Amino acid sequence: MDRKFYDNEREIDLAEQKEIHKRGKQIIAGRTIIFVLMSACLVAGYEGFPYCYESALVFFLIFFQLVRYHEQLRHRSAFLKSRLAVHNSYISRAGGTWRKRSNDGSIYLKNGRPQDVDLYIFGEGSIFQYICAARTKRGRDRLAEALSPMPPSDFRAVRFRQKGAAELLTRPRLSLDLEAYARLLPNNHDTTKLIEMIEAPLQKVSSIYNLRFFVLPAFLLMLVLTYYGAIDNVVVVSAIPLAALLLSLIFLRQTSDILKPLQIISDELRLYKEIFNRIEDTDFHSRCLSKIREALTDEISASEELQRLSILVDVVETRRNPVFFILGNALFLLDFYCVMAFLKISQNAAKHLRSWLDAWSEMEVLLSLASIGQTRTTFCFPQLIDDEAPYIEAKKLSSLLIADKKAVTNDVTLTAGTTIITGSNMCGKTTWIRTLASTVLLAYAGAPVCAEKFSVSKLAIFTSIRVNDDISQGLSTFYAELLRIKSMIEFSETKKPMLICVDEIFKGTNSTDRIVGAKVAIRRLTNDWSITLVTTHDFELCDLTSKNNTPVTNAHFEEYYVDDEIKFDFKLREGRCHTTNAKYLLKMAGIIIN
Repeated sequence: MDRKFYDNEREIDLAEQKEIHKRGKQIIAGRTIIFVLMSACLVAGYEGFPYCYESALVFFLIFFQLVRYHEQLRHRSAFLKSRLAVHNSYISRAGGTWRKRSNDGSIYLKNGRPQDVDLYIFGEGSIFQYICAARTKRGRDRLAEALSPMPPSDFRAVRFRQKGAAELLTRPRLSLDLEAYARLLPNNHDTTKLIEMIEAPLQKVSSIYNLRFFVLPAFLLMLVLTYYGAIDNVVVVSAIPLAALLLSLIFLRQTSDILKPLQIISDELRLYKEIFNRIEDTDFHSRCLSKIREALTDEISASEELQRLSILVDVVETRRNPVFFILGNALFLLDFYCVMAFLKISQNAAKHLRSWLDAWSEMEVLLSLASIGQTRTTFCFPQLIDDEAPYIEAKKLSSLLIADKKAVTNDVTLTAGTTIITGSNMCGKTTWIRTLASTVLLAYAGAPVCAEKFSVSKLAIFTSIRVNDDISQGLSTFYAELLRIKSMIEFSETKKPMLICVDEIFKGTNSTDRIVGAKVAIRRLTNDWSITLVTTHDFELCDLTSKNNTPVTNAHFEEYYVDDEIKFDFKLREGRCHTTNAKYLLKMAGIIIN
């Protein structure tokens, strides 16, 4: 993580936030003064002083501009606050305090997919919780879909995503801005409702709406005729605006129904406009990000179209004020103009909104994947190997879920065969197989991984790590694990490449049955198309051989002692382990051994 860059950006944002707060106070004071002056001019005009009404109008226009400027400052302040929250999110992930992040993806846990729990893909303290930068439901669904233990049928789409995430790493300021705007959206914002409202069939309106073109010209004509003396009856002059106001009241229910969606989606429209504008203003180099930009600029500009819609929203909001409603409809038939403008803009937006939001959800996935590179010191984009032969190579691989300063790296090269991993309690066996499998999963999603180098072929990931009994189904821990092993064996019969990770094999039964069952299971899972990793405390399994020439090797983790205190280096070594530490751990826990 480039901490210097983020600290510098944070200081800039804090300084601007302080300046905005100062300006906001000045504007409030200015508005108060202008309002007092405007009121004084109106009173003076009523008393007969010349040019006072004109002055009051000038002060009103100034007051109106100050209100608009203050609103802009308010939006900018909210954006900076959100941007600072993104800063803190990056820093918390780099420092290992990210587990307080609100969205852990628990809703994506699937009963029939134990890898979700075994590899901490979803749930508290999960990969999803660490990387997710998606604010919309659409983006989170797409990210969850990418985090699959099954390999993609083709690596081309993954490489495509890799290039997009890689370019985002060269544009950290863009990532900060996009995440900051997105954080202002409602949490888990479901864009389905927005799409349905915009894509809903347009209501047909009668030709009477065309009267909006004639109200103002007719009223101006009456004023001209009055000025030259052709008309001297005030009732005749006021008949047109009164008729227009009456007409707007007659159609008020219909116009309100048509314009109702604008009242619901006003804030979201403004934010999406800002998001799309930021993307459209960026010249991308990768085809992945360029394709997203093209989706937003194809035929019409998404940001420009939403800008028109945002202006219309502001006008519709203004008509809620009784004074503006009366003046607007009496002079312009404003409601009719708003309805026709909304129908026209909706017609354009309906054709493209779904593709715009799909493009943004893909950008949310890329921002999430890139967050690994934004928050880690050591990372790389994996090399994806198209060969059918199973292969994994890792150099200085560490776990994403452990902070950089605490993470211990390991190197490994694996091909078809089985590795029996032994080691005493707490030495790192389970963490290692979980790290390796979850890194493969991230590689298939298109993410950078926590290693100097990582290469992997297509492997279906199967795990048996966190196995529990199920009282409701009448399953013991041992039988639940048997079902896991059975699913691995059944998939293995398809001879598709696999990565199999089994932790403490058959730990739910007695040592005699465990060793017998483990030998049978491991031999069935040792073949030319599977990389099988099995952790165990049973040294009897270290002498296993396969029925064919597929290798069965040993690796281990070990502990050491300093001043009678147990220590672990969490380094993977070749060969079997020859030490145990159960007695020491019992003593450390205060349990007396007789």
